[in-house]
Amino acid sequence: MALEFVGYLGGFLIAIALIPQLIKTWKTKSAKDLSLLWTTISLIGLILYGIYAEINSIYPLFTFATIESVMIVVLILLKIKYDRAKN
Repeated sequence: MALEFVGYLGGFLIAIALIPQLIKTWKTKSAKDLSLLWTTISLIGLILYGIYAEINSIYPLFTFATIESVMIVVLILLKIKYDRAKN
């Protein structure tokens, strides 16, 4: 049980690390400094990580891989939206 708590805590901290970037991108309406390559690679990695976690019933990893994937998708959508608006 304590080990699962460590997994959930680690996943939570990694997930909240994305929040400032989401907020900054949303407020400034700019994603010019955000790398589409980085966000795409991160999304693919998180999806694979989530699949691995689900297959092996590692629920802390699966839970936060899913949450982080959603946040990365939002960043990608904001990047596409704001990059198009600039052109």
